Amino acid sequence: MAATETGDGPELRAVLPRLVQLGNLMNRSGLGERAMKQVGADLDRPGLSIILALHMTGKAMRVGEIADRMQVAGPHVTRHLHILERRRLVHGLADPDDRRARLVELTPDGADLADRYVTTVLGWFGEALSGWSATDRRTFYDLLLRFTDDLAAFLSATSEED
Repeated sequence: MAATETGDGPELRAVLPRLVQLGNLMNRSGLGERAMKQVGADLDRPGLSIILALHMTGKAMRVGEIADRMQVAGPHVTRHLHILERRRLVHGLADPDDRRARLVELTPDGADLADRYVTTVLGWFGEALSGWSATDRRTFYDLLLRFTDDLAAFLSATSEED
């Protein structure tokens, strides 16, 4: 169904430049690098993404699960995991459900680093939204979650059609 058929064409067209701007702000502002510097983390983006994936799930994961969350190939994750293990930020353990598989979890140092990073970034987001009412913040959070979930589902479904 075309956007104009849904009645959202003009509104979506008006939002698109803001979505592009948001993407640019997140990528080009150095937000991630600034936060890593502030918390004293010397990691590259893939390493940080692995740490955050483990932190956000709050559990040990298989390499394939981490790769899926990062939308990259498993060998890419494995290379970075070796570095993170040498730095004692993650460690591997046997999967109790499948002894042939390996799980990866954060070490206490890795969890501490992830906590500091997330606290820093969320603090900045909170400051940016400090002038918003509680109702506006709640509406924003709810709609952003819904939009992200729906867009991910749509893109996943359309990529399977290709």
